[in-house]
Amino acid sequence: MISVSRRGFLGGMLAGGAAALIGPSLLGRAVQAAEAQDKLVLSGSHWGAFRARVVEGRWVETRPFEHDKHPTEMLQGLREVVYNPSRVRYPMVRLDWLRQGHLSDTRERGQNRFVRVTWSQALDFFYHELERVQKTHGPSALYAGHSGWQSVGKFHSAGAMLGRAMNLHGTYLAKAGDYSTGAAQVILPHVAGAMEVYEQQTSWPLVLEHSKTIVIWGSDPIKNLQVGWLVPDHGVYDYWAQLKEKVARGEIRVISVDPVKSKTQKFLGCEQLALNPQTDLPLMLALAHTLHSEGLHDARFLKEYTTGYDKFLPYLLGTSDGQPKSADWAAAICGVPADTIRELARTMASGRTQLIGGWCVQRMHHGEQYAWMLVVLAAMLGQIGLPGGGFGFGWHYNGAGTITSNGPVMSGFSSVIPGTKPLHDGDFKGYSKFIPVARFVDCILNPGKTIDFNGQKITYPAMKMAVFCGNNPFHHQQDRNKMIAAWRRLETVVSIDHQWTASCRFADIVLPATTTYERDDLEQWGSHANAGILAMHKIVEPLFEARDDYDIFADLCRRFGREAEFTGGKSKLEWIQSIYDDARLQGRGIGVRLPRFSQFWHGEGFVSFPAGEPWVRHAAFRQEPDLEPLGTPSGLIEIYSKTIADFGYADCPGHPVWIEPYERSHGGPGSQQFPLHLQSCHPDKRLHSQLCSSDDYRASYTVQGREPLYMSPADARARGLKDGDLVRVFNGRGQVLAGLVVSEDYAPGVVRIHEGAWYGPQEGGKVGTLCTYGDPNVLTADIGASSLSQATTAHTALVEVARFEGEIPAVTAFGAPESAAGIDPMFPAREASLGG
Repeated sequence: MISVSRRGFLGGMLAGGAAALIGPSLLGRAVQAAEAQDKLVLSGSHWGAFRARVVEGRWVETRPFEHDKHPTEMLQGLREVVYNPSRVRYPMVRLDWLRQGHLSDTRERGQNRFVRVTWSQALDFFYHELERVQKTHGPSALYAGHSGWQSVGKFHSAGAMLGRAMNLHGTYLAKAGDYSTGAAQVILPHVAGAMEVYEQQTSWPLVLEHSKTIVIWGSDPIKNLQVGWLVPDHGVYDYWAQLKEKVARGEIRVISVDPVKSKTQKFLGCEQLALNPQTDLPLMLALAHTLHSEGLHDARFLKEYTTGYDKFLPYLLGTSDGQPKSADWAAAICGVPADTIRELARTMASGRTQLIGGWCVQRMHHGEQYAWMLVVLAAMLGQIGLPGGGFGFGWHYNGAGTITSNGPVMSGFSSVIPGTKPLHDGDFKGYSKFIPVARFVDCILNPGKTIDFNGQKITYPAMKMAVFCGNNPFHHQQDRNKMIAAWRRLETVVSIDHQWTASCRFADIVLPATTTYERDDLEQWGSHANAGILAMHKIVEPLFEARDDYDIFADLCRRFGREAEFTGGKSKLEWIQSIYDDARLQGRGIGVRLPRFSQFWHGEGFVSFPAGEPWVRHAAFRQEPDLEPLGTPSGLIEIYSKTIADFGYADCPGHPVWIEPYERSHGGPGSQQFPLHLQSCHPDKRLHSQLCSSDDYRASYTVQGREPLYMSPADARARGLKDGDLVRVFNGRGQVLAGLVVSEDYAPGVVRIHEGAWYGPQEGGKVGTLCTYGDPNVLTADIGASSLSQATTAHTALVEVARFEGEIPAVTAFGAPESAAGIDPMFPAREASLGG
């Protein structure tokens, strides 16, 4: 029950006829005061829309949006994003960098020795370093293209804000690709003509009507669909509930190919095919071998819609290397009985089969081969372009399979201003203008090194300065200790964020940004569904000295005379209105009427769009392959790619192959010393590293204050461990503390720590120190998937686990560093260095 203050009571008297007793001006003030005392504010997040209850200016409660029938519990962690000890409160500069600038002792990064400075000083430092690096070393020395998940909101996109300001100042080293789908997004355009991983999938009503079998390969949609790139509407869960009913009635058979009993498998009550980790290729090849040898493949489809099957067949049948890729051959590698493999192939060929491919499998050594081979299997079944058949790689993302509305799609704040040129457009001096994102630490360590990447030669520049805004590279990148060693080579690191992540702790200049909930914005409601537009009203005023990214970069641009170009002469609310008005104009052209902005913004703050029509992925290609070709050189599905073959990469030849990864459990390389396969997949309680700093919410799943390590009962017994133990997880790359959770969901030899757990070194800045909280990327390796993609291989990692012995260290991942006392922010040596 909400208590009503005296002023709130006056406001409520309107319902009792008080208008006759109290003048209208007094009534207006009373109502405004009541609203200020206790109100509900509509906003949105990566976890969905919600209404925040605000009492006397403080956010006290989070209520799911009434139009979201399947809200996630993670909404309860949002309020703590604003109110937690890990907030970046003030502009801060690392102590030794304040003293010596770019000549500082970089070994001190990570030791939490910071000094509070004014905004003016911090932005002066930032600007002078941009100038110094551009004039001294050129654009290749400035790395400013790294990005992670965007901020929810069409206007306040941290990456767009950073890019716009940097593009006005000068050219810089950019990145290619991302960590989520690095291998698949490079290989699939060669094979299927499109990136595929972020595309809309066949509409769920058609899948539910036509599919007889659904194979979920290394994917966990029930877990992952809690979050979205935009503001998810979670309507896709209705379809998964219908699938659950059909599985129970025996109308659709669902098989989860996964060494772990996933949340999706348990929700559906479906079957599991538990293979050994990293042996997906042998299993896939064996399925293909069975389909071909038993005449179950669709020869007509292969002839009309694909190219290169004849070049792949000698490898599949073993005539080229003496080893048929049969079910018997695969069984010994993947741990699945040969008869089970053959039965699955026959099941897939017996009716309409939808292949649902996940992303975690391609985040392994040679991960391209899995993505390629899934397409080959779908081609052999011959159902690509049919409702309820074919392949897809995005079913767990953005509510894929929900029917896309007929509404307009909003644009956003752009990092590019047409017709403008940077002040500094220097020579890259033979260095590459971009690097594959997962190779950026390798770049820091090896300037001048040349690597292969998707048919190109990439020459690493000598990186001197890095700028990060709204992203956390100390979560993205693998092999934390290698990363710490590389970080010492950077002269200046700038981080703009609202939480003291490890990326901020290893920076030199840290600028406090507002959270999504301390500013106004608007966003699409439903990602693939595009179900409407949602107003995201400011919930509370910015805390401490936090500023919006827009204000930060406008102020930075003022220092080199380009503030007006950055802002376009618009205020923040004017930008938000212009984005909405563009969508409103677009809506007129397609017959969708939107209210005026003032009516939308000050009214309900929510507009829904009319429903669209069901859709089948690749249907146009199947119906008219000549008129609707794929984006491959042949216009067809390329089982054999001459383009890739001509690259001459030994680790990625012209058709899918099984290549042993650099380490693998269950008898594979490295398993004698470190026998357990570590999965570091997407968490169930966070979005990557976001929400990890929400203390109360984090406490709902941690064990002894540490990130959970999940393990099978057999592996726990073999090590004398029990549920709830504090354990040390280690390999040759590093060591972490974790809290043990023993679970029947895990096969022997498989353990898991969810990615996104914050890095908390026992000794800040020291290579090899123990992580006190449980960051799995202390244990993963920084090795590219292949010469084609150079993508992350986070899921190729072996470890051992033992009970932790000795004095238990405190968790150091959270909270904020204390400002060094007695330091003058106007340090004379620093001022002198600026002059140079």
